[in-house]
Amino acid sequence: MKKERIAEVKRNTKETDIEIRLSLDGSGNSDISTGVGFFDHMLNGMTRHGFFDLTAKVHGDLEVDCHHTIEDTGIVLGTAIKEALGDKAGIRRYGSCILPMDETLVLCAIDLSGRPYLVFDGEFPTEKIGDMDTQMVKEFFYAVSYSAGMNLHIKVLNGGNSHHMAEAMFKAFGRALDMAVAPEPRVEGVLSTKGSL
Repeated sequence: MKKERIAEVKRNTKETDIEIRLSLDGSGNSDISTGVGFFDHMLNGMTRHGFFDLTAKVHGDLEVDCHHTIEDTGIVLGTAIKEALGDKAGIRRYGSCILPMDETLVLCAIDLSGRPYLVFDGEFPTEKIGDMDTQMVKEFFYAVSYSAGMNLHIKVLNGGNSHHMAEAMFKAFGRALDMAVAPEPRVEGVLSTKGSL
């Protein structure tokens, strides 16, 4: 019987109180409440297109701004990805997606190497999308990549509308992560010449 790749992570600070439950082998179901409407929309899209199941209950100091809420959610989500993967035996390790959304085209590539690194190439034409600061898109992916121990590249190949750009990034990330965590029957142990990831 295949082991379920599920993680439940909680993080409580003076700035945020976060509970996340992640199943890497889901069907795209989500129950997300962060207090930031556009961020909820992005996480729902990421989950649906990555075929994960994600529950995220987030209470943050939104009276300050959305920074701590979004960054800390990235930290907890990255930790959940890392915990759900375990020793990473038998996975593809790499995943990528080039995703179009109207005028926008985004590339996302992932290596679950255990070595965190983010390359983010995309400038938004607006400072906010709904109730979310656009600068927080990069901060979210930075937090995820470092907490999960993944090499993550996100590049806007063609942009225009801030909403489309952000949504394409989150959906492309979901698709690329789904590919990277997928079982690969030809892999014995982990896909590395070093013998560990």
